[in-house]
Amino acid sequence: MEIRDEVRQEMTRLRERTPDVDGSVVCGADGLTIASDLDGGFAEQTGALSSALLALSRRMADMTGRGTFEETLVSAAGGYALLYTAGPKIVLTILARPGSNLGLLRLEGRRTAENLAAITSRTRTPR
Repeated sequence: MEIRDEVRQEMTRLRERTPDVDGSVVCGADGLTIASDLDGGFAEQTGALSSALLALSRRMADMTGRGTFEETLVSAAGGYALLYTAGPKIVLTILARPGSNLGLLRLEGRRTAENLAAITSRTRTPR
């Protein structure tokens, strides 16, 4: 099985464990999409913005002396975007509905990021 297929399976498991998830994108730190299950065809833009937000979030954590970056939560009227590092060069972005259980989303987001890091560390990241 290819790494990209394993990444997609992990994304499917995330949706099964957290019904409020609308979709997710896994991309490299450079913003290039590895896998996506987003509806609407905006995976590429989401990947690019995720890369930029990751860089800003890491810089903020470093500059303020708060330690290693763990996650970013964007709360908007239409729902949430959660961003996680999945290893040193992979970004997981999760989109969820308004009113979602943020505790569950954060727990499952971290779990999924850890699983993706393990998957992608076995071989070179697919493009």
